[in-house]
Amino acid sequence: MGFDDDLRLAHVIADQVDAITMERFHAQDLAVETKPDTTLVTDADRSAETVVRSQLQRTRPRDAITGEEFGTTGHSPRQWIIDPIDGTHNFVRGVPVWATLIGLAQDGRVEVGLVSAPALGRRWWASTGNGAWSGRALSAAHRIHVSGVSRIADASLSYSSLGGWAERGQLRAFLGLAQSCWRTRAYGDFWSYMLVAEGAVDIACEPELAVYDMAALVPIVEEAGGTFTSLDGVAGPWGGNAVATNRRLHPAVLEQLGSVDD
Repeated sequence: MGFDDDLRLAHVIADQVDAITMERFHAQDLAVETKPDTTLVTDADRSAETVVRSQLQRTRPRDAITGEEFGTTGHSPRQWIIDPIDGTHNFVRGVPVWATLIGLAQDGRVEVGLVSAPALGRRWWASTGNGAWSGRALSAAHRIHVSGVSRIADASLSYSSLGGWAERGQLRAFLGLAQSCWRTRAYGDFWSYMLVAEGAVDIACEPELAVYDMAALVPIVEEAGGTFTSLDGVAGPWGGNAVATNRRLHPAVLEQLGSVDD
C-alpha cells in the first residue's frame, strides 16, 4: 500500500464529508456549542469527523487517528490527522471559507495532505514527491506552484487575526512585517496557506495553531515549492504555530517575526 492509495482514500472520504457539511451549511437548525476553550463546535463538525473515523477504521484499522473533536485513538507510526471543519466560525456565520483537512503522517512527517473547501468549489492535495495539485477531483486537476517573489517589499501577506500576536508579545514584530510587505489581506485559516501554494500569496503566518489545523497543509505547501515551519523555524506542523512562504522569503520573514515587544 503506497501513498497514492492513501491519497485516493482521502479523496473518497472528502467526497463523503463534503456532502454532510454542505447539507448543514446555512441550515436553520444547525446546533452550535461553545467548547471550554471558547471556540465553537457544530453538529456538522462532529458528524464530519465521525464519518472520517468510521471510514479510516474500516479501511486503515491499524492506523492512529487524531482529530479536533474526538482526540487521538490508536498507536501507530502512521497517524491520520483530521480537522473536520477548519473555519467553524465562518461556517456558522455563512462565510464560505471553511474546509475539511485530512493529513497522514508517517513517523512524524506528513506525507499526504488534502484540503476540501466545497463552498468555494475548491480542493487541494499533495503527497510526498508527487507535487501539489488543485481541482475538483484527481482526474480534473492542475499542478500548483509557489511564487517567485524574492523581496518582502514585493510580497503579499495573509493572516488570520491580530489578537494572538499580542498574546505572544509579538504584535509589534508582526505589524512591522505587515508594513514591510507590498500587500496584506486577512484571508485566514487554511485558505492563506493554499494561496501561498498557488503563488497568489507569498507569506502566511499564525501565532497559535493546533496540529490538526496544520498537518494537511504542510505537504501541499512543500510540494508546491514552499516552506512550512514554526515561528522557531522547525519544519512541519508540530510547533504550535506556523509560517509558510514561497521558500525564498522564509529566512527574512522568520527574522522579522523573531523579535519580542518591549
